[in-house]
Amino acid sequence: MNKKFQPLFEKLKLPNKVELDNRFVLAPLTHISSNDDGSISNEEIVYMEQRSKDVGLAISAASNVTDLGKAFPGQPSVAHDSNLEGLKRLAQAMKKNGAKAIVQIHHGGAQALPNLTPDGDVAGPSPISLKSFGEQEEHHAREITVEEIEETIKAFGEATKRVIEAGFDGVEIHGANHYLIHQFVSPYYNRRDDEWGEDRLKFALAVVDEVTKTVKKYGDKDFIIGYRFSPEEAESPGISMEITETLVKQLIEKPLDYLHVSLMDIHSKTRDGKYKDQERVQLLLEWIDGRMPLIGIGSIFTADQAIEAIESTQVELIALGREILLDHNFISKIKDGKEDEIISYFDPERKDRHHLPPKLWEQFNRGFYPLPRTDNQ
Repeated sequence: MNKKFQPLFEKLKLPNKVELDNRFVLAPLTHISSNDDGSISNEEIVYMEQRSKDVGLAISAASNVTDLGKAFPGQPSVAHDSNLEGLKRLAQAMKKNGAKAIVQIHHGGAQALPNLTPDGDVAGPSPISLKSFGEQEEHHAREITVEEIEETIKAFGEATKRVIEAGFDGVEIHGANHYLIHQFVSPYYNRRDDEWGEDRLKFALAVVDEVTKTVKKYGDKDFIIGYRFSPEEAESPGISMEITETLVKQLIEKPLDYLHVSLMDIHSKTRDGKYKDQERVQLLLEWIDGRMPLIGIGSIFTADQAIEAIESTQVELIALGREILLDHNFISKIKDGKEDEIISYFDPERKDRHHLPPKLWEQFNRGFYPLPRTDNQ
């Protein structure tokens, strides 16, 4: 291995004393490859084992905690005890080569798909019409009731208990990318005039408290809890860096083991407000103040980009998303001194190069993930 890449392979100890083998994280990636009922498929097992084998921390695809929250075809479920058998197989596959295996627990909220939810019902913080995954026309989401809010918070806890029982090493709370928790934080999605709207962080923090309470009751002391968030959104009025500053400063007071920012480019800059044109990651690191690791992500397609991301931003961990879909041997090639052989472009003519489940391959060809491509499309 080229010595300059050595920092990528240094171990890291989380706040709960769990040690990760290196600084690489498998990002939670929508693979649309679970069975229709949300159970884990054989294709998914192979895919997740391949992508988990060299990372220090491996995070599953977003897994819905209630049937009302299903936002993707082929989405894994942690909503029912009947999911446990498959989840146990998935945990074993992800942990097989030493990675710590995490399930990302998720609710689609207004982004849930009516063709996948019971009776076509979709609910978010406030009524809204919008397009979601693969939709040609908008669907309508009603306002979620207070009773349903409380049930959903409990569902995150129940899902966490199943994750513990299945043998995973932790959970990541999905508070990013315009799904339910994000929606409650956002003034664009959350226009309620009750307690869940007057304090838009209330739902997110209640979910964190429910998950941590569940882990304290049913999990071991080394069970990992992370939280993912989007620092800004394009909608207006939407989540701003000022809102995210308040959120982050409350999250670091919770017994979490890491925060995970969702970005398309790890060096992206803020949109507007008093922090305009500053790198988001640098602001986040300042606010976190060393209390817990930050996972950075975004447009890392080469070994040089990986080491540059660690050294220039000072994030403790980097997540690989699109790149590890292109080449599941990305990390091992760096370790073996073969970084020049890394596949950094999608070739729509070469299924054998990328080793993707059939449904995910189809989505790649449709441009679901923005990727460097050999055909320049």
